[in-house]
Amino acid sequence: MAQAHFGEIASLITAVFWTITATSFELAGKKVGSLSVNYIRLMIGFILISLYTTFTRGMFLPLDATSRAWFYLSLSGLIGFVIGDMFLFQAYVEIGSRISMLIMALVPPITAFLGYITMGELLTVSNIIGMIITISGIALVVLMRNPEEKTLKFSYSVKGISYAFIGAIGQSLGLILSKIGMGDYNPFAATQIRIISGIVGFTIVFFAMKKWDKLKEALSDKNAMKYISIGSIFGPFLGVSFNLLAIQYTTTGVASTITSIVPVLIIPASVFILKEKVSPKEIIGAVVTVVGVSLLFI
Repeated sequence: MAQAHFGEIASLITAVFWTITATSFELAGKKVGSLSVNYIRLMIGFILISLYTTFTRGMFLPLDATSRAWFYLSLSGLIGFVIGDMFLFQAYVEIGSRISMLIMALVPPITAFLGYITMGELLTVSNIIGMIITISGIALVVLMRNPEEKTLKFSYSVKGISYAFIGAIGQSLGLILSKIGMGDYNPFAATQIRIISGIVGFTIVFFAMKKWDKLKEALSDKNAMKYISIGSIFGPFLGVSFNLLAIQYTTTGVASTITSIVPVLIIPASVFILKEKVSPKEIIGAVVTVVGVSLLFI
């Protein structure tokens, strides 16, 4: 039975890994800042994936990639890792990983819409209904009624919600560019190229913002480094690996649907690890969001 459902099991493990990653990076970001967390996790992720490709492909670096692959995957890394994750990780600090990951559930519908615009990928009625339900589930959590003015207002920091939304757009654009650039190229080597461009991008950001002292402080903070290391192992390395395994053994739709349950899985972590209070409305909103994302793949 386990063998027959290996892809589904790998998808569920991926969702658990990404939950661990989001929680770890929130804890680290609140200690040393989101910029340092981003930079260090990319360095750790690069080392782990490079060691893996050395054993599996006989190449430490993706030297066999075409110039086209380098262009699109590098652009994907800059938009997805640097712009997208820079805003997402700051959202972790502003509104927490639970609400941030809920808003990140917008990535599949945004990606589907961008795929329709850029590559002519078809949108079915089920896809459109799924998008509406996903947005409704998120709205249920982040919006609340103002009884005095009889209008709606945000339940959380507008800045934090905006950061998470920009992060979702960055992730979506990064996925589209990855799909264009990767083709049938090795996914791990493609991830290497994205990480390399991400490291270059963050290096420029650190020079421009003169934040090297903050990076040194982060590297010397043992507690923060513990969380960054955990997040890096379960995110860029194990999370990516198990997601690829899932896609190999089951359909992309099934794998994407199962991994989209992160907004629900992260609720217990938020309660027991981050000590947050979660209202019934927020739990219902997370479940509705996951249902909406699921409809995108039917």
